[in-house]
Amino acid sequence: MRRLILSWPLVVAVYCLPVAAAEPVLEGESAGMRFRVEALVQGGGVPWGMTFLNRHRLLFTRREGGAAILDIDSETLTELTGTPRVMSGGQGGFLDVAVPPGYTEGGWLYFTWVKNRAGQGVTVLSRARLQDTRLTDWQELLETKSATDTGRHFGSRIAFDNGGHVYFTVGDRGHRPNGQDLQTHAGSVLRLKLDGTVPSDNPFVGRAGAQPEIWSYGHRNSQGLAWDAEHGRLWEIEHGPRGGDEINLILSGANYGWPVLSYGKEYWGPFDVGEGTERAGMEPPVKVYIPSIAPGSLLYYSGDAFPAWRGNLIAGALKLTHLNRVELNEKGEAVAEERLLGSLGERIRALIQGPEGWLYFSTDSGRILRLRPK
Repeated sequence: MRRLILSWPLVVAVYCLPVAAAEPVLEGESAGMRFRVEALVQGGGVPWGMTFLNRHRLLFTRREGGAAILDIDSETLTELTGTPRVMSGGQGGFLDVAVPPGYTEGGWLYFTWVKNRAGQGVTVLSRARLQDTRLTDWQELLETKSATDTGRHFGSRIAFDNGGHVYFTVGDRGHRPNGQDLQTHAGSVLRLKLDGTVPSDNPFVGRAGAQPEIWSYGHRNSQGLAWDAEHGRLWEIEHGPRGGDEINLILSGANYGWPVLSYGKEYWGPFDVGEGTERAGMEPPVKVYIPSIAPGSLLYYSGDAFPAWRGNLIAGALKLTHLNRVELNEKGEAVAEERLLGSLGERIRALIQGPEGWLYFSTDSGRILRLRPK
């Protein structure tokens, strides 16, 4: 069994660290638009989740535990107190953070993190408020039924629709049969109301032997989730095994096949995983990556800074170290792909769209950077 390490909440005094002025590290062009990449800060650890509190303050979590706020104008980092005691190890720890539509100062912040449940890790969705430099009023909205003794496949990204719902992902937790088992939350996209209650129109409400929070299932390890407000669509990207990463259009109650269907190979040999790539009653992916890019994030671009990207899906790649841009047509089909920033050589973890339409992203080396028009 892999040894997991507990990370305690930060209890030292809050302090500010000076941040070097943003410096250009790369320039490039995409779809006829020039851009530059600037380094903002070395955030420490692995900055796993990021969200904007307002136009000037970006809150991020660290997988190892703890969180901080980057003030982009004053170039300071402020450490936060009141973070949860997370089970950190392998792919688990303090994971995503997001704010719902219409967020204002003092409102609810939503987090996913890994909790120690009798020596096993489970993915938890919680919410809290920020008061000055402390996270308070913690509420656990759902402690998922997803415990295994591995440190793999926790998920776990958050997205909101425009109807008062929060979605988040839980990986199969390294146990393949979980993908087809509705009695567990593992291997699923989950949907709740913002207060943590179960919507009455969730597809498995009232069904014996199924968890009512499940919105879709048959997923391996979803580390990207994005809401397309223009079309009312939920997009997801997940890790395949050796090959076979997928972008999926998420539908209510749909089964996405894992591990019965897969485009990937076994890690131990050149053999297909599952029984094939198509089966009646299981949803096919919109796009497949062979070889794997190892996607760590996903956004649906809706900004004005890069008009040629509007309506595109953009993912951060871990293994193949780039930004992956996918063009969609009106039917939601993937029609083109572009790979950007490969020369950085960075595992791109979190990826968000800033208030001005620029892209902000973190890397597993601990950096937070932004991509803006030149």
